[in-house]
Amino acid sequence: MQKNYQQQTLGILGGGQLGRMLIQSAIDYNLEVHILDPDPNAPCKYLSNNFVNGDLKDFEAVYNFGKNCDVISIEIEHVNTEALLRLEEEGKKVFPQPHIIALIQDKRSQKQFYLDQGIPTSPFILTENKEEVKRNAEFLPAVNKLGKEGYDGRGVQMMRNADDLEKAFDAPGLLEKLIDFDKELAVIVSRNEAGEVKSFPSVECAFHPEHNLVEFLFSPANISPEVDAKARELAEEVIQKLDMVGLLAVEMFLTKDGELLVNEIAPRPHNSGHHTIEANYTSQFEQHLRSIMGMPLGDTALLCPAAMVNLLGEDGFTGEAIVEGMDEALKEKGVYLHLYGKKITKPFRKMGHVTILADEPSQLKEKAERIKELIKIKA
Repeated sequence: MQKNYQQQTLGILGGGQLGRMLIQSAIDYNLEVHILDPDPNAPCKYLSNNFVNGDLKDFEAVYNFGKNCDVISIEIEHVNTEALLRLEEEGKKVFPQPHIIALIQDKRSQKQFYLDQGIPTSPFILTENKEEVKRNAEFLPAVNKLGKEGYDGRGVQMMRNADDLEKAFDAPGLLEKLIDFDKELAVIVSRNEAGEVKSFPSVECAFHPEHNLVEFLFSPANISPEVDAKARELAEEVIQKLDMVGLLAVEMFLTKDGELLVNEIAPRPHNSGHHTIEANYTSQFEQHLRSIMGMPLGDTALLCPAAMVNLLGEDGFTGEAIVEGMDEALKEKGVYLHLYGKKITKPFRKMGHVTILADEPSQLKEKAERIKELIKIKA
């Protein structure tokens, strides 16, 4: 029987840039999208069919919002899962499923899941407080992560030697063995209710040295076809073992001896998939909609090599955003600018991204670095 997707109201928890790009994709299907967000001026405010200003962690706000939707999803995982569980029990479709969001919200339970399911990951120790981290000094060098509430590089501390132990978090968290990796990779994978699974080609991520945010992304990753196939198989294994419906970003380390280790996962569209809007047959945002609405999944193949540059607010500038260098950048072939609708810039705030297309992967790095130097977001 033919489904009428236009008769289903889609509710998204979160109205930031990911929600904004989801709506831009949903418009093509005439989908009705409702948004809940705590920011009264969130990027999605004027794009959604119905914008509700409310706390994503408040049971009543999430429950009352969800009652008016047929399908409920997220663009950020820091949400009230108890309300989502109640909605699921009452017959609403909630994807990704609430118990999976709850598992992923806590990096401790996330790591334990990998261990229990035989998914390769770095060695780790669960810790309850700062003193427990200090008692495991022999485990260093390691990364100390908060169990909950870490986001975009926050809640992560490098522990290279005993001098760093004073920086440890005095809250439940974990110590992860520091991996001497060759590359950081990411694979976006999706699964719909029918059990259809499709992964996007692996991408290579280069992080900002200070702020633990992706600075550049390259697709395809500079790896062999065999390693790409292994990375995609691993991402598909993770989503199937979770039995998850939706879109999952799987971040991995490729070690110097060729081993793949899962680092973290995010059950939603992700920064490592932004290039897919221009560079792939199906974007990650369309694929997320297809997976949660029960549509057939789209073709994930790459149309051409691509790079993505995050546009962060310049250090030392806070106030109404001014974009410098935009005209010069847009004169270049294969340059696509995405601004996120944020009026106010702050140091290192994600304000947008640029996708850069090229005929050959070898052309991407120089072009990406040039565009990054051209476009500056100041106040």
